[in-house]
Amino acid sequence: MNKTIVITILLIILAGFLFWGFQTDFFSKIFPGPVKPVAVPEGIILFYGEGCSHCKIVDDFISQNKIADKVKLTHLEVWYNKDNQTILGEVAPKCGITSSQIGVPLLYDPARLGEAGGNNKCYTGDVDVINFLKNAANIK
Repeated sequence: MNKTIVITILLIILAGFLFWGFQTDFFSKIFPGPVKPVAVPEGIILFYGEGCSHCKIVDDFISQNKIADKVKLTHLEVWYNKDNQTILGEVAPKCGITSSQIGVPLLYDPARLGEAGGNNKCYTGDVDVINFLKNAANIK
């Protein structure tokens, strides 16, 4: 085969690969850009994961006890939402939680910063989160 034809075919294949790569977001997965800053919402934040069984228990408690009418919560899903993952990554160190210890459900209450008795601004697991919500909503 003629050298020119081989080079032309290779260039067409390369151009096709590049076109396909940009169309399918292929390159952004291989070479992710810098993490964009995401603002941490004000107030109490409940981090959860879609499909998490412990998060479902907390969600059922919130629904059954009309917690949304009594306590202002921001719900952030972190398993599929990268911006919310970034926020969780910023909040966790404030709670003394390392990246290897992060789990959901996790409730963050910045108003409890500096309370006596230690670092009481983060609650992890369904039992601790529900107990916090019971106290916050004055449910006995």
